[in-house]
Order: sequence, then C-alpha cells, then structure tokens
Amino acid sequence: MQRIRVLFYIFSVVVTTALFTGCGQDEQAKSSAGTAQAIPVGVVTLSSKSVTLTKELPGRVVASQIAEIRPQVNGIVQSRLFTEGAEVEEGQALYQIESALFEAQVATSEAAIKKAEANIANTKAKLQRYKNLLKTKAVSQQEYDEADAAFKSANADLLTTKAQLKTAQINLNYSKVLSPISGQIGKSNVTAGALVNANQSVALATVTQLDPIYVDLTQSSNELTRLKQAIASGKLSRDADLHSSVELLLEDGSTYAHTGTLKFSEVTVDPSTGSVSLRAEFPNPDKLLLPGMYVRAVIVEGVKQNAILAPQRGISRNAKGQPTALVVSKENTVEPRVLVVDRTMGSQWLVSEGLSDGDKVIVEGLQKVRSGAPVTPVPAQSSNSAP
Repeated sequence: MQRIRVLFYIFSVVVTTALFTGCGQDEQAKSSAGTAQAIPVGVVTLSSKSVTLTKELPGRVVASQIAEIRPQVNGIVQSRLFTEGAEVEEGQALYQIESALFEAQVATSEAAIKKAEANIANTKAKLQRYKNLLKTKAVSQQEYDEADAAFKSANADLLTTKAQLKTAQINLNYSKVLSPISGQIGKSNVTAGALVNANQSVALATVTQLDPIYVDLTQSSNELTRLKQAIASGKLSRDADLHSSVELLLEDGSTYAHTGTLKFSEVTVDPSTGSVSLRAEFPNPDKLLLPGMYVRAVIVEGVKQNAILAPQRGISRNAKGQPTALVVSKENTVEPRVLVVDRTMGSQWLVSEGLSDGDKVIVEGLQKVRSGAPVTPVPAQSSNSAP
C-alpha cells in the first residue's frame, strides 16, 4: 500500500509539470508570433516628375574645313610666304611663283588690244566713207559689204584680245598662291626652287580650320527607330532647343567647356554597321579639340512626363532575370512587384511599368521580410535613397 501511494505521488508531479511546461510554450509561441507582426523597414515614397532623357554617343572630331593648297599655273616656286604651323587668313599669300612670263603675256595682250582698237578706228572710217559713196553709186554694194564685214571683224578681234588679256591677268594673279580659307597651316611640301604645275597631285600645304569644329557621331538605327516611335506615340516630348544642344565628354572623362549644336542627321543607314551618322558643331577657341580625337557626346532624346524613378538598391532580380521590387501595400504588408525598367539615371532606375506615383519601395530591411509579411514602414535613413 505504501508503494502504491509513492507511485501515485510521482505520477501527479509529472502531470502537473507537463501542464505548466505546455502552457509556457504556448505563451512563448504567442509572444514570438506577436513580435513578427511589426518588422520596421526603411522605404522611399515615389513621386512622378518630368525627366530629360539623354544618350551618350561615340564620335570623332573632324575639321570644319580643310583646304589643300595646289598651284593653278606652272612655274618655279620663288619663295614661301608663311610660317609653318601658323594661323593664316583667307586670301593671305602663301607662295610666290616666278611671274616674269605671266607679266610678259599681260603686256603682249595689252599691245594686241591697242592694235585691235586702231584697226577698229580704221575700218570704221572706211565704212563711213563707203556709206556716203554708196548713196551716189560711187562704190558698189559689194565693196560696202566688205567694208562693213571688216569693221565687224575688227570689233571681234578686240573682244578676243581682251579675253586673252583677262586670261593673262588671271595667270599672273595665280602666280601668287593664296589661302582660300582661314585656319592653321601645316608643313610645306615644297621649298623655293621647286618646279610645280597646275595638274600635280601633291598639295603644297594644307590649311585646316579648327574653330568651329565638327564632331561626327554614330547612333544605332534601332535606337533611332525606338526614339521616333516613342515621340510619335506621345511617350516622349521633344524640345527643339534641348534637342539641338550637345555636351561633349573628352577622352579623359572630363566635360568640354563649350556646348555644341546638333547640325543634322543622315537619312541613310550604313549597311556595314547598321548605324546613322549625326554631326554636331562646337566652338573651339582654345584649339583643345583636334581632328581625329575620340570623344563621347551627350545628346537629348526627349522629355518624359510623369516619369517614375526608383532607387537602384531597392531593385533586385528574380530567378527569371526580371527586375523586381518589394512595395508596402495599403495594409502594411510586403507586396512583390515585377517591373519593366528603361535605363539607369545616376543611382536610380527609370521604371516604365510596375510602380506608380505614391508607392513605398522598401530599401532597408529587405533581408528581414518576405512576401505578405506585415511591416512597419519608416522613411529610409540614407540621404541618397530619395528619388
């Protein structure tokens, strides 16, 4: 009997302990469940605004004008009249070709003109006499016609000699080789004493105009088509002043001090590259831009109204590679969104679909939450999180 009492006592103690332990675990579980309902997360509230969309395009610097200096008459170079590498002005004399022969041709033509003028005076007087004599039948009609023809021939000879004089004067002027444009001249390919001719293939020198200067750009035909479609559909608007303005990035990454102007775009696509050529003009007073330099130009594609910019650190990708974001719903729960993004703009994504004005994107505490979990949104602490 004593042994039965001891066993009954031990059984009562075990049951009581189990009951208290179960109650404690239930209360702990309830406490843990209550804590999970209020996970604080840092959010950024999105707001739509107008955004100017730009595009970087590769390009090469080219001179706005290049003049290859060539002689237009034959002769011996008498002297060079410029300093190599210097700035020359339009119309400035660069070379002097021996001009004695051309001066002699001018003098010969002038003498021929005087002779022709004297012949005109003689034939005119004869024609006048025959005209008076023809009235009295002192000369025949044939003699009068011959005198008239001689007078007209003398006038034609005068015109011919005047043309010969003009040609001689042009050749004399060409004996002094002038610069057709203003710019910087390079090295001279000939020296004094060299024989040159009007048909030679080698230029005497080259003058290059560097201010203003051109930058030839290339843009993919696919990008150009997409841009035109966006403008036609109203997704983008175009400002004429903004569209024509071009900024330049130099080879070292620095920004060129002067803003350029977009001049034109080619109307044909290069079949070998699938790209379209554009040309921009830039002032170049300091001669910083030189032909052949590689640069990148920033052109304005258009203005997007009501654009949504989301911070990059709030955007991730799912297993399919699609961009996604976690948004706080109206019920303060985590709502995943699949996005369509256009491009990056600084530290933000330009979002085309998936987010709208007023959405709260989670950027802090992402590793603590999952889809559907209740959260407590608070403004993100990082200053660069705001769009």
